[in-house]
Amino acid sequence: MNFKPLFALFLIAFIFSCKQEKQHLTRIEGKQIAVTDSLETDPEIEAFIKPYRDHVNKNMDSVISYAMHTYSKTDGELNTAIGNLFADVMFEQGNPIFKKRTGKDIDMVLANHGGIRAIISEGNITTRTAYEIMPFENSIVVAPIKGSQVNQMIAYLLNAKRAHPISKLHIVADKNYQLVEATINNKPIDTSKIYYVATNDYLYNGGDGMTFFQPSDSLYILNYKIRNAFIDYFKNHDTINPVIDNRFIKLDH
Repeated sequence: MNFKPLFALFLIAFIFSCKQEKQHLTRIEGKQIAVTDSLETDPEIEAFIKPYRDHVNKNMDSVISYAMHTYSKTDGELNTAIGNLFADVMFEQGNPIFKKRTGKDIDMVLANHGGIRAIISEGNITTRTAYEIMPFENSIVVAPIKGSQVNQMIAYLLNAKRAHPISKLHIVADKNYQLVEATINNKPIDTSKIYYVATNDYLYNGGDGMTFFQPSDSLYILNYKIRNAFIDYFKNHDTINPVIDNRFIKLDH
């Protein structure tokens, strides 16, 4: 009688009949490795990177315009010079692209106060300035929305009481932030009309609670980053001097 197959079956049965011990995590150990300027750099890596770094810095620090004053998003209550510039740049640079593709004009622009990430300092403006103002990859999009949705937008702005950048839209509020007047290109809002509103992809998708862009049947993507629009604008304007104006104001009575 051949005992080898029987022994093999017995061994398999024995293995599977044994109770497997469960493994438990009992301790986690780690240590902190500080990253400081005392760490030595690799000379070969540094030599490889240096030409690229020098090239990038040269481009970033090239002067492309000049600012008459220092501009900050905290300079005004309902509109600021830098915010007005922000929205006007989106219109001036974005409208020719939109018109070429559609034969239509952008009716108005809306951006967000929080999207302005740096001041513009008095003096030379460089490519780096544009990256500091808009370090994100947000692009200009144009959303066709109904006049009724524009009214929702205006209600949002009145409730926010903040200098969200706008262009071509004019809002007058009373001392209690109740709407007195609202116009686009000096005309009252027509609830039956479709308005082409330039904004960024973040806000179009509901960022900062701006849900009034939805529902929307279509969207025009210009494939134009806001940062690049700033760079092109600065190159086209050797001096900038934006101002606080009356595009969004509150009456004292």
